[in-house]
Amino acid sequence: MRSFAHMLCVSAGLVAGITTGASAQTVLKASHQFPGGKGDIRDEMVQLIAREVAAANVDLEIQVFPGASLYKPNDQWNAVTRGLLAMTSFPLDYASGRHPEFSATLMPGLVGNFDRAMRLNDSDFMKDIKAVIDKAGAMVIADAWLSGAFASKKGCITSPETIRGQVIRAAGPAFEEMLVAAGASISSMPSSEIYTGMQTGVLDAANTSSASFVSYRLFEHAKCLTAPGENALWFMYEPVLVSKQVFDGLTEAQQKAILAAGEKAEAYFNEEVRKGDQIMIDTYKKAGVEVVEMSKADYDAWLDVARQSSYKNFATNVPNGDKLIEKALAVE
Repeated sequence: MRSFAHMLCVSAGLVAGITTGASAQTVLKASHQFPGGKGDIRDEMVQLIAREVAAANVDLEIQVFPGASLYKPNDQWNAVTRGLLAMTSFPLDYASGRHPEFSATLMPGLVGNFDRAMRLNDSDFMKDIKAVIDKAGAMVIADAWLSGAFASKKGCITSPETIRGQVIRAAGPAFEEMLVAAGASISSMPSSEIYTGMQTGVLDAANTSSASFVSYRLFEHAKCLTAPGENALWFMYEPVLVSKQVFDGLTEAQQKAILAAGEKAEAYFNEEVRKGDQIMIDTYKKAGVEVVEMSKADYDAWLDVARQSSYKNFATNVPNGDKLIEKALAVE
């Protein structure tokens, strides 16, 4: 009788049973939008998981498809929750159209620094977020928060007034609402399309993670970069997700191997991600791009704009949105 994993392979086309003698190897597909082989920490997390799972010798292989080569960025959520894709590194706010609660994972000024991000991982706030993920059909095997920056072809973005009149890409609704309130226009797109947007003149500016600013080579079109510094307005949750449908079809040994690999990937990420901001700064300075940081006064001014726009809208439009934000703010 064929195994559940093999039947899943036939029906969904993502888990393949490769028979060698008396044993069968299960192959899972992992997909993400980030460049492969170029030092992007999110790709490195997934590649590490694949290596660890292979080394566990549990008849399980993970094939990694970087650079949106298997699924487009916004399609990965639907694929993983429906069991069509086994694993993804996914900016969670990309799915906020389906689950508006996810906008809280890219709320201006909510995180602030990496130490607080790690404390948020174990908070009631994240328990609520992960409950939504779980109900949708996915599970988190590695937490990941990335800091982010602003860059513009026109000039330095510091106070809210400096964004007025510019067309900017932001990663999700909460940031878009804040930027519009400050006088910007929005052009929505995944981070993998920012380079082309700036190159063709569709975008004047962009808001994305420090890792994406480097791996997508946005320094080739930027005049000024606003680094996170001590007043980091932009933090985004980009976990490694596994399909519950696929996970439930694996053997206990294979499940343990994936969970253990996820823990190692998260530990690696937490150590390496803190270096990312400096790598970005060095890369942009080397390319001749001006690099600045927001002052505390700039940061506070942005938060005032955010409270009257994105925070207010989230509390009004998302069921229990105000309570979710309160839980996040309660984490010291």
